[in-house]
Amino acid sequence: MALSARRSSPWQPRLKPLTLTAFTLTSSLGLGQKTHVDALRSGRSGLAPCAFESARLDTWVGQVPDAHLQPVRGELAAANCRNNRLAQLALVQDDFSEAIAHARRRYGAQRIGLFLGTSTSGLLTAELAYRQRDPASGALPAFDYAATQNHFSLGRFVRARLGLAGPAMVVSTACSSSAKTFGSAARMISVGLCDAAVVGGADSLCLTTLYGFGSLELLSSAPCRPFDSERQGISIGEGAGFALLERAEEHGREPLAQLLGVGESSDAHHMSTPHPEGAGARAAMERALASAGLAARDIDYINLHGTATRSNDAAEDKAVYDLFGARPACSSTKGATGHLLGAAGIAEALICVLALRERLTPGSANTQRVDPALRVRYVLSTTREAPRRAMSNSFGFGGSNCSLVFGRTD
Repeated sequence: MALSARRSSPWQPRLKPLTLTAFTLTSSLGLGQKTHVDALRSGRSGLAPCAFESARLDTWVGQVPDAHLQPVRGELAAANCRNNRLAQLALVQDDFSEAIAHARRRYGAQRIGLFLGTSTSGLLTAELAYRQRDPASGALPAFDYAATQNHFSLGRFVRARLGLAGPAMVVSTACSSSAKTFGSAARMISVGLCDAAVVGGADSLCLTTLYGFGSLELLSSAPCRPFDSERQGISIGEGAGFALLERAEEHGREPLAQLLGVGESSDAHHMSTPHPEGAGARAAMERALASAGLAARDIDYINLHGTATRSNDAAEDKAVYDLFGARPACSSTKGATGHLLGAAGIAEALICVLALRERLTPGSANTQRVDPALRVRYVLSTTREAPRRAMSNSFGFGGSNCSLVFGRTD
């Protein structure tokens, strides 16, 4: 039986809703909103056999074609790395840069905050540099760590591209990184440090990530199949997404959705394995509901973290079922995009926004037969169920968890 979250909590203040007025998303499914909507409707996956750099791994990845990733040029050329090229590609889709220019004129550059998430940032640049080190001295070629590999390189690059001058930070909490940016932005707006905020993030493929997950024996040799009875593990992907958040009463553009609640937790159960009872996941979801002033019965769709590993899917299933029962539709879109790591939070949050706007419930690409041991109402194919409120779950290594609640504006 599903439990109802309390409508107020001494440890989770109510969030004053924020309006999402512009967004863009790029992944292996393609560039921009329309491509992602079309892929969700058709059940298409962007995963393909791994042919990234020099990787020799029997796995599938969600790679954005190299041909799309143009070099960073001009005064920002020092920031030319795959991660920033991916961010650059995303920023020019869906008229997003134009929307920020409009917001800049409305609020002033100093009053728009920037809150981004990434996991490995431009680590590939360091990997490529080490390939060219001098065999005798070990010296590296010219390599600008601050502009490329450093986590804030993404923040500095996007801030310059968008012409922003307000508070800026980059969150790196593994797979929950870009989900947590919504909470950071909401807090900064609530205390008056900015009037609007750009949230989002980017994470790009690199060999350290691929071989690291391979060493943990977490990579699937086929396209990942979340919640499937035959699931083998994850498929790594890459992508970038950004959104503009404004106060509900002050927005200057047509509202696309509202951010209703944010819940975060840190259970620190294990470095790479979730709490078997899903304790941290449940705490994040409960806090998101309390933040939104909602009960479990008010959520219509949940975009699960759903990595397609045995332990993660089982733990999340228990946490979700114990709180919501089998009422809300649930799915994982990682079978379509792969696991975007630090960009997973923003990508899946924006997929929830697309689901609300397009009045559809996303299916789960590649999943064929739901594991009978799992109990949530897991949706295989996209349906015309039209959710009014959706939750997006992002649960990272080390037990860093974040759940977001979005609602339609009509």
